[in-house]
Amino acid sequence: MRNKSLAFKLVLFTLSGTMAVFVCAFAFLYFSSSQFMMRYVRMNAREAAHAAAYQIEALLRGVEKVPINYAALLSAGDLRAADIPKLPERMVSANPEIFGDAIAFEPGGSGSAIRYFSPYCYRGKNGCLINVILGDKFYDYFTMDWYQIPEELNRATWTEPYFDEGGGNAVMATFSVPFYRGVRGEKHFQGVVTADISLQKLQKIVSDIRLYKSSYAFLISRNGVFVTHPDSRLIMTSSIFSIAEGKHSSMLRRIGRRMIRGGEGFVALKAGQLSPTRCWLYYTPLPSIGWSVGIVIPEHVLLEGIFHFGHMAVLIGLLGILLVTLIVLVIARRISAPLKELSATTVAIARGNLETKLPDIRSGDEIGILARSFEEMRFALKDYINHLTQTTAAKERMESELKIARNIQMSFLPKPFPPFPGKTRVDISAVLEPAREIGGDLYDYFLIDPDHLFFAVGDVSGKGIPAALFMAVTRTLLKGVAETGMTPSEILRKCNLELCVGNDSMMFVTLFCGVLDLRSGLLSYSNAGHEHPVIVRQGDQPEPLPVPEGFFLGVDEEASYETREIELGPGDRLVVYTDGVTEAMDGTGALYSYENLIATIRSCGSLSSETIAREIMESVVTFSSGAPQADDITLLALSFIGAKV
Repeated sequence: MRNKSLAFKLVLFTLSGTMAVFVCAFAFLYFSSSQFMMRYVRMNAREAAHAAAYQIEALLRGVEKVPINYAALLSAGDLRAADIPKLPERMVSANPEIFGDAIAFEPGGSGSAIRYFSPYCYRGKNGCLINVILGDKFYDYFTMDWYQIPEELNRATWTEPYFDEGGGNAVMATFSVPFYRGVRGEKHFQGVVTADISLQKLQKIVSDIRLYKSSYAFLISRNGVFVTHPDSRLIMTSSIFSIAEGKHSSMLRRIGRRMIRGGEGFVALKAGQLSPTRCWLYYTPLPSIGWSVGIVIPEHVLLEGIFHFGHMAVLIGLLGILLVTLIVLVIARRISAPLKELSATTVAIARGNLETKLPDIRSGDEIGILARSFEEMRFALKDYINHLTQTTAAKERMESELKIARNIQMSFLPKPFPPFPGKTRVDISAVLEPAREIGGDLYDYFLIDPDHLFFAVGDVSGKGIPAALFMAVTRTLLKGVAETGMTPSEILRKCNLELCVGNDSMMFVTLFCGVLDLRSGLLSYSNAGHEHPVIVRQGDQPEPLPVPEGFFLGVDEEASYETREIELGPGDRLVVYTDGVTEAMDGTGALYSYENLIATIRSCGSLSSETIAREIMESVVTFSSGAPQADDITLLALSFIGAKV
């Protein structure tokens, strides 16, 4: 792409943008159309399901009224015993939606001593009415759901679908209403009045629901058993839960539970659950009987129109892109011709020939402006080269001066290790690596008297020359203030007062300092907002040294500081550092961290102070993996050796 012509890039980018707009527009239209189609389908499915549910509910309500009325008459005793055997035929003949009716009595409830007495009338295959008396040892209706359940619940109920073998010999559902007789103020169960509805009638209502090609409807009972279904093998033999179990579908099981609990919804189902392909299911309840109607609509049927629309949109889009390509190509060539001429002459200028004449382009558009700008640039380059020669010389002088300043700054710091050849009771070493040519970290150590060693580590706010100057002043003050008998807190207080004088820039320095008694190992120390040092007792693990939290030096003249004491034993070590150690970053921005510092100190064991400082510095450099150093890094390691035995 870098070496391609402007015309090529213009055509490519224009077509890419056009294609991106087309794809976004197509995706939006496709998504919007799909959403609209799904809302339309859901509305149709809802209306169809509600219409079927209303029709079935109306049918069931009509069936329910008949046994309810006759049960009321029987309970009131308004019917003669001689008329009872004729009542089922009267009910069936007057109500064409009823398949069969029965009046089943308790033993002796009909006024006779016989056990079974249940007149029953139902419609035969040719439509004629058949009257029978139900009840014998092969048809013990006292144990059947249509008799037992209303007796136990003391209310009218619909049964689950069943095949009434020995009665109507058909698949049906029965609505049973209990009736009673009052004896001495108490109500006694006498039997039930039933009305049967053939499932063939419900199958006809449900099968008439045909929203789309390949869609179908079904009806399940309150236990999830299929009452109607296009696949007759599932009716009365399978349930929505058995299908869910066979398909290992927890989602279909949850939908089945919502259906039998009277829920209503519109959900998507995966392929192979209720349809060979992905489909949508709308379900709604039949409140009076506790059943549920479901409508299954294959998704590919819904999206056929959208796919056709998509194909047409793609074809139109491709033709539009081709037309845009031709137009852009013509425009690109008209633009690129003068640019090629201008490019040829600017190459000579880029090679240093500032006397080259540019082409005379007099147009007022961007190309003409560019040509005149190049001409002005040619004159400006001549002046710039002259100024650059002078600036380069000045920069070289500045870099030389910064190197000298770095050497001077580093010379301030104590370097020889071991620093006190005659003092064998302590081993001390330090290292400082500025982030720039010069930095603001500092360390120092010197003998206040033959038996007391003073040491300090500090970190000045900021970097560069201001921090280096503040660092030099701080170190000079420490050197001048520290005297025999002074506590570290007194040293910090005096330094703070001096640094606050005339500090209009509000620079400050964090500092940790200590005075070690080389005879006893007693360490007195104080802190001015610095990092907590790490102490390693002989044979123990590294741990942070508890320090007082004093305020920075150079900010508040009223700041006070506290001296604490700790006794070092032979082999005990102390590591003082600046935040440039723990906050060193690798290429991903992760910090070196206090935990890594502790791990490195632990791995050093009983090495010398110089080796410990070097190992920590190498660990930080290795962790950074060549990432730019963000802050000055300073380390001071001190080991108390004690008196030799």
